[in-house]
Amino acid sequence: MALRKVRVMGDEVLNQVCKEVKEITPRTQMLIEDMLDTMYESNGVGLAAPQVGVLKRIVVIDVSENGDEPILMINPKILETSGEQTGSEGCLSVPGKAGNVTRPNYVKAMAYDENMEPFEIEGTELLARAICHELDHLDGKLYVDLVEGPLQDVDAEE
Repeated sequence: MALRKVRVMGDEVLNQVCKEVKEITPRTQMLIEDMLDTMYESNGVGLAAPQVGVLKRIVVIDVSENGDEPILMINPKILETSGEQTGSEGCLSVPGKAGNVTRPNYVKAMAYDENMEPFEIEGTELLARAICHELDHLDGKLYVDLVEGPLQDVDAEE
């Protein structure tokens, strides 16, 4: 397990569409472990593979209070959304900034786990926001494209 360098806005890898994962190799398993370590070390609630320079459809998310409930989503797809929420959003790839973004308040998604077994996940509020945000990364999109109004400077200690 190792920390990986988080790519920042302006890096062209963040604007590319990721490829589907066909099988879990030892290298893919190492990537997943490194992504979790990098997300936790950076105090993020989510991280997508392109953020560490890998164009694969893999995201990790943990919105739990104590950071011990990681969610791994391989080849995720949103099946259903409803409602609306507007709130401040940040991104490890856009350090020191945040902005208001409107997202669905409810999301139902389908993905594969580390054994390539399909599962569905439902989330509201922060989890719904995190799923939408991270899946955008897989299609080469950053939240800054959705920001309503100006980006705000945020304290790195937050």
